[in-house]
Amino acid sequence: MSESSEQDHGTGAIARRAGVVVGGTLASRLMGALRDAVIAATFAVGATDAFFVAWTIPNTLRSLFAEGAASAAFVPTFAGLREREGNAAARRYYSHFSGAMLVIVASVTLLGVLTAPQWAAVYGAGYQRDPERFATLVHLTRILFPYIMFAGFSALGMGALNALGYFAIPAAAPAMLNVSIIVVSLWMLPWSRDLGLDDITALAIAALLGGLLQCAVQIPNLVQLRMFPLPVPRFTDPAVRRSLGLMVPLLLGTGVYQANILLSRLLASFLVEGSQSYLYYGQRVVEIPQGMFAVAIGSAALPSLATLRERGDHERAKRTLSFSIRLSLMFAVPAATAIACLAEPLVSVLFARGEFGSHETHQTARSLAVMALSVWAVASAHPIIRMFHAYGDARSPVVCSAVNLLTFGTVSVLLMGRLGHVAIALASSLAAIAQLIALVWLLQRKLGSIHVGEIARSALRYLIASLVMALVILQLAQMGDWKQGGNDPRNLAVFALTFACGVVVYFVLAYKLGSRELRRFVASIRRRRRKVS
Repeated sequence: MSESSEQDHGTGAIARRAGVVVGGTLASRLMGALRDAVIAATFAVGATDAFFVAWTIPNTLRSLFAEGAASAAFVPTFAGLREREGNAAARRYYSHFSGAMLVIVASVTLLGVLTAPQWAAVYGAGYQRDPERFATLVHLTRILFPYIMFAGFSALGMGALNALGYFAIPAAAPAMLNVSIIVVSLWMLPWSRDLGLDDITALAIAALLGGLLQCAVQIPNLVQLRMFPLPVPRFTDPAVRRSLGLMVPLLLGTGVYQANILLSRLLASFLVEGSQSYLYYGQRVVEIPQGMFAVAIGSAALPSLATLRERGDHERAKRTLSFSIRLSLMFAVPAATAIACLAEPLVSVLFARGEFGSHETHQTARSLAVMALSVWAVASAHPIIRMFHAYGDARSPVVCSAVNLLTFGTVSVLLMGRLGHVAIALASSLAAIAQLIALVWLLQRKLGSIHVGEIARSALRYLIASLVMALVILQLAQMGDWKQGGNDPRNLAVFALTFACGVVVYFVLAYKLGSRELRRFVASIRRRRRKVS
């Protein structure tokens, strides 16, 4: 397909949006990596085990009510109303839907705070064997539960801004959470102790404050665009009712996925101390490429997919989806390869300092290496799920999420006795691959060919380039002494050199192998720079 043809299919717009989102998300993810490094150095894994389980609970509900079902139901409806009836109708819908969500999320928050012991028992049943650890988990759960309210309104604001063509501020907003935690962990713990707060409680309060800042940073843009209406619950609004109706199957689909996280936390609570933290830190590393590229490209594609579907231009929608998947794979395949090859150096540089020693480094690297196997699958799945949402099909992703859950539970239970926390990490990777296979199969049954052959040819180019890159980075990584940790200047220099060389080798080879996606991405960035200058 020619460059001009690809432009006709909306790929230039997606590449430009993805470039902006990747830039903002990169800042947030780098801050997130710094945040996790600060947490790892400041708090022992015994303390962070309880925090990460408690933090998972509101984040699970955030994924259900905010970035998952609510966002997926809100964005297509908002974009469709704006396309058909203009900004006034979209603003009115935004007011009514955000008001309805305020009622729902506030009710869930209040109920969650009151039933914190029950939530803690579900996610951390193994901790009930130690009353003190379980009491800490309940305490942290109560503090962190209101985070879902801030995350919910942040997600709606992000969806509205994305639909209006603004991607930079929403992509950077999550960095506020990281800033809050870093500032408290590095500079404010002595003050919190003077107030009678223990360190892990101060960390939970910092996370809650970060959620508030995530909302606040988006307000100026929304006000400027006259798209910051007062939330007025209007459950009788036909558009709100349609969205809430769509949310029900979306909640089921996202809920099945979140059941994996619940099961992961539950199973890890029966393992040795530190298992929760090893899995959390490993997952955080693989989320860097997933958030930067997979989620960013999926978010950038959704408005285009929804608009094309509204216009009935199904072939362009499928071409746009194909390009989105190929663009995701362009980043995800080398990321998966590099993370798997450099698991121990990566964990050493990011976390190995202070309370995080060589044992913690090795155990986290073990989980990270197998989690990396699924980066490409998650990257491919996000645009496909967005395609289902754009077509108003919430049932198919539910079925595929069920495949994910079944695979995850089976592999975890069968292997956990022998592999410990690594079994849970491996199960998550195999489950993501199984889910992707199911998604592709169901989407092609629904819409016909989504140009899998074209996607496979692009993926092969990226795999070849990634394997050559792997040979280079494995050789360079041997110059480091990774047991010395992340504060060793030699290790930092070796890792920086290895990373830089890997990036150059991969992208040069991908370009030489004829990657149209890379050329489109580079061209979109150049055009944006020319506009700015």
